[in-house]
Amino acid sequence: MDKKTIYSLDVDDLQSVATEELGRNLTDFEVKLVETRLPDYIAWFDSISSVLRDIGIR
Repeated sequence: MDKKTIYSLDVDDLQSVATEELGRNLTDFEVKLVETRLPDYIAWFDSISSVLRDIGIR
């Protein structure tokens, strides 16, 4: 298996969303909270499956 990273998020991504949604940056503690919980909210299997269908891979 290839270990190449296909997609990733970094703290700048979190801060961009926080600025847009909250009007401020996250504290270090808040970043850690988001980092801990974010994987529970990302439906990566369904996203990959949808892309495969959308591009016609069967």
